Amino acid sequence: MVRKLQFSNGTLIPSEEESSPIQIYITPTAVELKSLVERYGIDAYNLSSALDPDELSRFEYDTDTRILSMILKEPTQYAPEDEFFFKVTSIGIFLTPERLFIVAPQEISLLNGKLTFKLATLNDVILKLIYEVIYHFLGHLKVINVAAEDIEDKISASMDNKYLLNLFTLEKSLVYILNGLHQNAMVFEKLRVNARRLDLSERNVEMLEDISIENNQALKQSEIYSNILSNLMDARVSIVSNNLNIIMKRLTILTVTIMLPTFVVSAFSMNVKIPLAEHPFAWLVIMGISVLAAAIFLVIWRFWRK
Repeated sequence: MVRKLQFSNGTLIPSEEESSPIQIYITPTAVELKSLVERYGIDAYNLSSALDPDELSRFEYDTDTRILSMILKEPTQYAPEDEFFFKVTSIGIFLTPERLFIVAPQEISLLNGKLTFKLATLNDVILKLIYEVIYHFLGHLKVINVAAEDIEDKISASMDNKYLLNLFTLEKSLVYILNGLHQNAMVFEKLRVNARRLDLSERNVEMLEDISIENNQALKQSEIYSNILSNLMDARVSIVSNNLNIIMKRLTILTVTIMLPTFVVSAFSMNVKIPLAEHPFAWLVIMGISVLAAAIFLVIWRFWRK
């Protein structure tokens, strides 16, 4: 799917023109990728890298063709079936002298977002897209933090391994997010170093510095969340083990309490001559002895526990 955008009074609006300066390719077909290579000279390997979730972030600038190629890491859209696993994918940004091409495996939006400033050049659009990527990471971190707190409360009152596995999944997600933010940080630094070659304005350079600060804050925040989950994981395992020990102790007490009346009844049920065999209220006496034995055990156990 291809979406085209154009400038209009400092914003972006949809366009149907073939010559639109901004074109977004969502999960492009082989024909569309071939067209980008043949018509605009974009490197085929870089295009395939934009659709590879395991590809590393990188920055390339071809001085001959004056084509800028950037591969960035971006969080995927979370779905309930992911079961607390927040994945990270890749996105490609390709800037030619006339047009900006964005290749991504999922839907992206440039028509709205948290950052609001006038878009007058293709460089402005690139910086806005980078901002959206960072805010997407921050949004995932907030969700992970809320999910971790909710799971912690459930672990305190449950023995189910499901909640521990959910925490392990969140910790794994934070590793991918940390790696993605770190890779993007290196690309932003290369972008800043090559500001003159890319004709970035003074305003663009200032925005790029703000981008680096925002990305570093997201990186620090993800490191904090990762350390918290990692350091407290053993404590949560201990909580689950302690809950299991408490339940096993209660079951043991219940088993012994039931075993004593069973022993009394079994003793009076033997096929030999026993006392009270001819007594009309023998069963009441036997039941009383059973209850008394269980009560004596519970009293002794409570005294011993204190």
